[in-house]
This record gives sequence, C-alpha cells and structure tokens, in this order.
Amino acid sequence: MSNSVDDYIQQGLYGHKETKRSERKKFLGTIRERIVIALTQEQVRERGIYKQVEEAIIEHRTARLYLNGNINYAVLSKYTKIASEYNAKYTIVTNVEHNSEIGLVVAYDYAIDKEEIYVEQETPIDRTEEDRRKGLATVFAKFFKVY
Repeated sequence: MSNSVDDYIQQGLYGHKETKRSERKKFLGTIRERIVIALTQEQVRERGIYKQVEEAIIEHRTARLYLNGNINYAVLSKYTKIASEYNAKYTIVTNVEHNSEIGLVVAYDYAIDKEEIYVEQETPIDRTEEDRRKGLATVFAKFFKVY
C-alpha cells in the first residue's frame, strides 16, 4: 500500500511516468517504432514539398502528421495543406524546453517498426496550387499525356 501512496505522491510532484522520454522529445511527442517517415527541420524549410511525405500521407491515411511548432507556420503550411487535402490528421507540436532537429513525422499511435524512416536529401517538388488541388492525378496525367 505504501508503494501506491509513494507512486501517487511522485505523480503529483513530477507528473505521469512517460516511456522513452528522450525519444519523445526528439520525435515530436511520439516514439521511433511508430514512425512511417521523418524529415529534419532543414528539409521542412526547403522550398517545395517532399513527395515521399505526400505519398506517406496518402498511403497511411490513419496515421497522424506531426509538425515541429518551433518552425514558422508559413513554412509548415505547405504540409498542413497536403494533410487537409487528403483528410489526414495533423498536430503542431511545440516544446519550449527542447527544439528537436526533427521537423516533421508521419506516425501511427501503435508500433510498426519501419526500418528506414528518414528521407535522403533531395530536391523537393515545388508544385503549383492547381497541381496541389488536383493531387497526384495531375502529375500522372502530365507524365502520360500523348501529343
């Protein structure tokens, strides 16, 4: 009984126990084993979007997009627009005590243990607003267009 009282007092003083605290700080509140894809802050700040993120949002519709709230919203908005376009849930996570080098993750609320979550550095796609509204269908239509 004294153990449960001690636990109650500790919880009152320090909050709920949290598993993998350092991992949660790094990965915007989630843990590595739940992540589908991750970008660094530097990658998120690049002009355009990473097609792998859009593809992950489309393919993993029940996953959630987490964005680093320490990045200016004007920069994040290109990814929130994509999430909204595909009816994906997203959360902007701001941790004033720790500014993670991670800028964006797409993650489930359960473990998937994907081996490679990081996107290699490449030039992101700078799609027009019209292409964004039409989605990937426009990209494929342009590719297969016959003259």
